Amino acid sequence: MDPVLRSELIRYGEMAQACYDAFDFDPSSRYCGSSRFSRHEFFDSLGMNGSGYEVARYLYATSNINLPNFFSKSRWSKVWSKNANWMGYVAVSDDEATRYRLGRRDIAIAWRGTVTQLEWIADLKDYLKPVSRNNLRCPDPAVKVESGFLDLYTDKDTSCKFSRFSAREQVLAEVKRLVERYGDDEEEELSITVTGHSLGGALAILSAYDVAEMGLNRSRSGKVIPVTVLTYGGPRVGNVRFKERLKELGVKVMRVVNVHDVVPKSPGLFLNERAPHAVMKMAKGLPWCYCHVGEELALDHQNSPFLRSSVDLSNAHNLEALLHLLDGYHGKGERFVLSSGRDPALVNKASDFLKEHFMVPPFWRQDANKGMVRNSEGRWIQAERLRSEDHHSPDIHHHLSQLRLLPS
Repeated sequence: MDPVLRSELIRYGEMAQACYDAFDFDPSSRYCGSSRFSRHEFFDSLGMNGSGYEVARYLYATSNINLPNFFSKSRWSKVWSKNANWMGYVAVSDDEATRYRLGRRDIAIAWRGTVTQLEWIADLKDYLKPVSRNNLRCPDPAVKVESGFLDLYTDKDTSCKFSRFSAREQVLAEVKRLVERYGDDEEEELSITVTGHSLGGALAILSAYDVAEMGLNRSRSGKVIPVTVLTYGGPRVGNVRFKERLKELGVKVMRVVNVHDVVPKSPGLFLNERAPHAVMKMAKGLPWCYCHVGEELALDHQNSPFLRSSVDLSNAHNLEALLHLLDGYHGKGERFVLSSGRDPALVNKASDFLKEHFMVPPFWRQDANKGMVRNSEGRWIQAERLRSEDHHSPDIHHHLSQLRLLPS
């Protein structure tokens, strides 16, 4: 395996993993469903000081749609938001990383998925609908995606200050702003890279399609900005025509999967790209006929000497395990040898997957004191978390109006 490709796949996988590490899953927290860290301190708070990126915007989605096993909600009545969940972020590479490490200015979009729970798959309506039905720009009504993914991406709740704009509107407005700022710089190239794990992988593919279809990957001078998607353990998103349209738009997709993971096998368990061509041709108009997009890199956790046999389906879906497999993969049939020195103990951060003789406790990542801190009076309280810089930027109206997604 090309070492540069491995390094890039691990790096963007860690940016997707950061969504899990920052997310507050604790229903006993009044901030459950939000990011534990401010966007200005995001990477530093996660120990990713050398990432070379700065978070430009947080992304939120309304939790009112029918995906109950995906969203996290607090048990308390007084909470940060009753109708929103934090979904990820848009980041941009800083000057040093742009000039000396990446060789380009990179806009990175990372979407949150599901770290271990797989019940959300059962929530999927499992039928396709035209993307144009949810007001996405598309010249072909035959381009269809799974309805639940589309609703998650486009729905909003105008009564909630975090989800009064849809996830779609938030990401498009920020990409437009950053492309206008950096797109015409003659001294550096610009790229757009979208990443996500599990359901976040589906949102990564859908949002990359939308960015390209809206023409946001073109600078004001007409320069085309490459759009790349790197997903990990992601499901199928749309039909054959959706796959073809992505290719027409020039969006490059690489999907990293564990061959034992059930999520990449759904939806479209029976009617998919593996079915005989004649069958797919006859069934292409059906609302449950799916097709994977892009290129697939298939890995097998049974090849790692660090991982034990497991009947727990969530282990095969674990993102840290996938990054571990990437680190040791050298090609089909080649011996598994770790390349970057990435710590195998990370696999057990939110799972019980490492062999016992490595003596790494399962589910070892814990929040100190469940987020409780002592105040000036010596009392233990949950510290205030949300800050004004994590809310929507005032210029979002301007950019959405220019995109004709809001009245001017």
